[in-house]
Amino acid sequence: MSLFVNQLTHIDASLWCPKEGLKGVSWQVDAVLEGELGKDGMLLDFGEVKPWIKHHLDSGLDHTLLVPIEAPGITVSTCEEGLCVRTTTPYIMEVKGPKQAFTLLPVAAIERDAVAESLSQMLTKQRPENVTRVQLTLSDEAIEGPAYGYSHGLKLHKGNCQRIAHGHRSRLHIWQQGSRQHALEQQWAAWLDNRYLVEANDIIERNEQTLTCCYQADQGTFSLSLPDERCAVLTTPTTVENIAHWLAEQLAAQSFEITTVHAFEGFNKGAIAKASP
Repeated sequence: MSLFVNQLTHIDASLWCPKEGLKGVSWQVDAVLEGELGKDGMLLDFGEVKPWIKHHLDSGLDHTLLVPIEAPGITVSTCEEGLCVRTTTPYIMEVKGPKQAFTLLPVAAIERDAVAESLSQMLTKQRPENVTRVQLTLSDEAIEGPAYGYSHGLKLHKGNCQRIAHGHRSRLHIWQQGSRQHALEQQWAAWLDNRYLVEANDIIERNEQTLTCCYQADQGTFSLSLPDERCAVLTTPTTVENIAHWLAEQLAAQSFEITTVHAFEGFNKGAIAKASP
């Protein structure tokens, strides 16, 4: 007997790609549980399935940096902050933070299906009594039109968004004169894709090649150094509300048009901002 729950939850994270560098991702989680019916005629109450799986994901790889420790140019070491991850290819990056901000995987590249299988095995080992196997499927959102993956960290956030290198894959809608501006959406999504969004107040060093940011949050001390060209600097915390506002102001100033931006943060949520030239 199998029990399924589609769209059970979502995972928002960043990963290190040996070819593209730091990437923000958002994955939908679908689950299938196999096992035997209990005396109550159920394999597992639906009211228990979601919180059980979500708890393990939220306390695991969600809102972490996924690091393929067998990738070329990757080194991981302990440090005062917890862990230090350094990369050399496709560019130099250094991230430091508490251990729970990282998910270290013994692979050469982060593959979505392999992550799903690893999570499935972990949940199967910790399964409830009636359950014999748990199988998760991870999938990207089907987006018609432009999308971008970005990474950031929010030092004032009370939850795991405070981790300095987590991310999202998001839609972008831009409105001017009552209609969607598809060319602008494509242009800005392409520019934002695989960038790190940083608050100006968190920058401790910046030159023509490298930007370094650092902050203290409830979970510990975080720092990140990467090429300046891979960053977008905001004067505010990089919440989705401020991202929408920043984009609307940039677009209005450049086009001399009243602009409304719908900035998404992963699946089915986000912020709306409007700006005038």
